[in-house]
Amino acid sequence: MILFLPFQMIFAAVLAMRFRVNVPFAMAACWISNIFTNVPIGVAQVWLGAWMRDALGFPMPGFLSKVYFKIPEIGEVNAASFFLGMMVSAVILALVAFPIVHLFAAIMPHHLPVKKGLPLRVSKGEV
Repeated sequence: MILFLPFQMIFAAVLAMRFRVNVPFAMAACWISNIFTNVPIGVAQVWLGAWMRDALGFPMPGFLSKVYFKIPEIGEVNAASFFLGMMVSAVILALVAFPIVHLFAAIMPHHLPVKKGLPLRVSKGEV
């Protein structure tokens, strides 16, 4: 949830409940982006997207390439660069977070919720 959405913790909690994952972890992950870190995260996402478009020749839809935003102290920001940087950084951070969560689960399993399995069914003729 490192997205520029208002009330992103609510979205994270609802999605966590829907997919039956740890709600406190999902909400705590939203604390990475806050008032102090939003600007550096946004600038990094724009820079990453612009680099991918320029250096790698990554194509973007025409309607995104035509949209520019003027941000004080930074200048003009292309919506395509921001969108591409946001998506790529989300994938990179997800790939980094996945092994960290599994490492945490291996080291401290008693801190994670335990899902109760389905009851065993015995079919006819088996004992």
